[in-house]
Amino acid sequence: MAVRSATINVMAGAALKAARGLIRDFGEVEQLQVSVKGPADFVSTADLKAERILRQELGRARPGYGFLMEESGETAGTDARHRWIVDPLDGTKNFLHGIPHWCISIALERDGEIVAGIIYEPTRDEMYWAERGAGAYLNERRLRVSARRGLADALIGTGIPFRERGDHKVYLSTLAAVMGATAGVRRPGSAALDLAYVAAGRYDGYWEYGLSAWDIAAGILLVREAGGYVSDLSGGHEMLATGDVLAANDHLHLPLAALIRDAARHPAGG
Repeated sequence: MAVRSATINVMAGAALKAARGLIRDFGEVEQLQVSVKGPADFVSTADLKAERILRQELGRARPGYGFLMEESGETAGTDARHRWIVDPLDGTKNFLHGIPHWCISIALERDGEIVAGIIYEPTRDEMYWAERGAGAYLNERRLRVSARRGLADALIGTGIPFRERGDHKVYLSTLAAVMGATAGVRRPGSAALDLAYVAAGRYDGYWEYGLSAWDIAAGILLVREAGGYVSDLSGGHEMLATGDVLAANDHLHLPLAALIRDAARHPAGG
């Protein structure tokens, strides 16, 4: 039986409370009021409401901690060592189109290091959670990354840039390379869940460019605690700063990284 710490219980409790409102709104997705936040980037009333609940619950349990949140940005706390990194609704476009693939992501940062994380997928009631040095779990089940050794057998997740975001030529070159070398590529639309799926062994690897810290902070810890490797696309460890991420098991990380870097250096038509 997995034993959750007080910190994980605080995070999970906040996520469950916020999820109740999201599930209600998801059931009435056509009636939601939606405002345009930017090109092809939508935020719903549900998103904002969930963030308010998460801030309230986490702030009540740990009143001195700071926040980095998708909608309201960064708020310094009286405790300079600790910060919550929160995405109240990762997969907003899926949510707004009635696609049941979205989640809440919460990470706790201590002295610049992610020490705890949860990713909760309400429509499946799947709670992924991890603490540094204590392993990664899906509900009560211990997680391990997949054991596949060859790219030819690997299923890889990704995120696709849209409209004016990202370098489409470079991304299409990397996609073509990965498609040609693996058993398949999936793009469901939630970076947090993509990383959780790597931790659970559902995906053998995952890469994406240009993400925000709240998209990936909890997922990075999940993959590492499940025995996987996470880096940025240059092989460094500045994922939260660069927004570029590559995750896989120890057999696939290096060959997948080499494949993607080579394709990015020589984009088609470049």
